[in-house]
Amino acid sequence: MRVLRYTSRTYRSQIAKLDRRAAPSDAVRNTVTEILAGVEKDGDKALIGFAKKFDRAVLTAKTLRVSKDELAVAKKQVDAATKKLLKASHDNVLEFARKSLRKDWSGTNAQGASVGEIYQGFERVGCYIPGGSAPLVSTAIMTCTLAKAAGCPEIVACTPCGPDGTVHPALLCALTLAGATEIYKVGGAQAIAAMAYGTKSIAPVVKVFGPGNQFVVEAKRQVFGTVAVDLLPGPSEVLVVADKTGRADFIAADLLAQAEHGGDSGIGFVTDSETLLEDVQAEIKRQVKELSRQDQLQAVLKAGAFLILAESMDEAIDICNAYSPEHVTLIAKRENTLMAKIRTAGAIFLGNLSPVAVGDFLAGPSHELPTGGAGKSFPGLTVDQFQRRTSIVRLDQASIGKSAPIVDAFARIEGLDAHARSVTIRVEGS
Repeated sequence: MRVLRYTSRTYRSQIAKLDRRAAPSDAVRNTVTEILAGVEKDGDKALIGFAKKFDRAVLTAKTLRVSKDELAVAKKQVDAATKKLLKASHDNVLEFARKSLRKDWSGTNAQGASVGEIYQGFERVGCYIPGGSAPLVSTAIMTCTLAKAAGCPEIVACTPCGPDGTVHPALLCALTLAGATEIYKVGGAQAIAAMAYGTKSIAPVVKVFGPGNQFVVEAKRQVFGTVAVDLLPGPSEVLVVADKTGRADFIAADLLAQAEHGGDSGIGFVTDSETLLEDVQAEIKRQVKELSRQDQLQAVLKAGAFLILAESMDEAIDICNAYSPEHVTLIAKRENTLMAKIRTAGAIFLGNLSPVAVGDFLAGPSHELPTGGAGKSFPGLTVDQFQRRTSIVRLDQASIGKSAPIVDAFARIEGLDAHARSVTIRVEGS
């Protein structure tokens, strides 16, 4: 773990490196470009080839889609306790989403024209659910549930399968509960390509959602324009910002919880208390020995972890905003004042008793959040991102008469006489 102290001569230069903007490496960009081109050109054949290459799975065009029989088997394999916890998470996420839905509205403008907006769920959306080392049942709930709440009639889910060509039964149950109408055994950048361009087996969607590794994030970046995308959520991150009121054992546990995702995940801790810094460092070393995912944990502790002693809590917040983390845990006496200054976090967890894991699985807001510095520009996933907004305008004789002089003046300034005529003809012809 890197430890940075404000008393160090190189402190400022090291802190400056934490000010991130999400950007892929050339190697990732080029690899993704090749994968996208392959799927766009060869469709199902490319997907089958990538499944064999990356997932060691032998699939055919007929087995790319999870069948009704596979869903029925999965339902029988999942025990009642698991189904109960899936429902508990789903119910909270669904209720939160319903309260967040944007509603149709109408009114009149100053000239008397009727104006308003209507919101409709996108007709066909795609949700990517990462696989790999663990079945992310929570991500299924945190994405597809929002699509269902928004009224999207077709909800496509893509997730990698295992070498035996199957998807974890708990994940299939979660996807079904959350509202997925089609499930495909396709992972990685190739899944994003399939949803964006379409293949013989997978019809294209109009918007792609979901988190993933750096290749998935870059694929979403490259297909933007062909389809809409939600945000750029990559490997997991947490930054804990705490004053001396923080509990070192709780803080260490939160950091290790995100570190166990492994890969390119990042964990950070910033405090103005030297004592707490040392205690957290000691707790991490103690607790990590008790955990199972040692390969993932050690990789993140070695390459993706940092602890910072800041000169003040206000400076700690400045560091937080520059780093723009996916998750922030704030523990401080001046909680409300400091929270109001956090501008770039995906989600904020307040106090010693608010572990990020509750947000990952249960609390209600979607856990799909911007990472890698993307929080400077993107919010986390919300249900309204599954809604298409359409504005509505209706004029009558009185409102067209009041609007005509203003439109005519604008049209003259911009040299658009046909625009002006399209309005005045309605006034003159009445």
